[in-house]
Amino acid sequence: MTLAVIQMASQADIQANLATARRLLEQAAASGARLAVLPENFAAMGRSDLPAVGRAEAEGAGPILPWLKQVACDLRLWIVAGTLPLPPDDQPQAKVRACSLLVDDQGQRVARYDKLHLFDAEVSDARGRYRESDDYAAGERLVVVDTPVGRLGMSVCYDLRFAELYLALRQAGAELISAPSAFTSVTGQAHWEMLIRTRAIETQCYMLAAAQGGEHSGGRLTHGHSSIVDFWGRVLNEQATGEAALTAARETAEQNAMRQRMPLLSHRRFTTPRIASRILE
Repeated sequence: MTLAVIQMASQADIQANLATARRLLEQAAASGARLAVLPENFAAMGRSDLPAVGRAEAEGAGPILPWLKQVACDLRLWIVAGTLPLPPDDQPQAKVRACSLLVDDQGQRVARYDKLHLFDAEVSDARGRYRESDDYAAGERLVVVDTPVGRLGMSVCYDLRFAELYLALRQAGAELISAPSAFTSVTGQAHWEMLIRTRAIETQCYMLAAAQGGEHSGGRLTHGHSSIVDFWGRVLNEQATGEAALTAARETAEQNAMRQRMPLLSHRRFTTPRIASRILE
């Protein structure tokens, strides 16, 4: 079962980003991938009109959701659509959320995860201050869902710093976890690989870390280093910067055997009941 992560250096031009994403997804599908993960903000990076973009999509007037359905159907590929701005399904006029959608190979939406942890932080780069909460509202639910390549837990970028989320995903049966991201160059150099590999080791899951990697509108730099990391913390495939369609195989029998030899879940003495109760499948 082949997994894929896509790395991009998305800009403000939505149509250009969608064209790039399709080309890279085609490469992943040609390599045999059944599921591919796009990076955070794959379609709209650095725009100042994210709420308007999200409302247009929710009203059926935007290009991103129709594109996503068409590409999934054309390539017969399950796709984790990084993130895009979308209001809650039942509140179209509410503040948008950083929404990660999973669509199947028929173009049907299977799951929606709204980013739980928003990146409000000061970083020693050219921008200095990041306030995701200015544009987005935080999500409320964890999501774990069955796919042809295994049971998928969903997360996004800054979530990686909160271990309890990933332990709850594992408790809900996750075998692989998506992590579309746009880490800054500074924070990525310091912590990206460490966090991805740690989350893989502690959950005994494959981590599908699809990142932005390069220079964006306004001079923002993202770290890149998209990777597929296995349940033992081994980096199976990685690219530093620039565009990439990375693939690796999931070794199901080996993962299951290792979980039996080292049953972390049954050894755990502390649980996260408040978080675990919020799982949405």
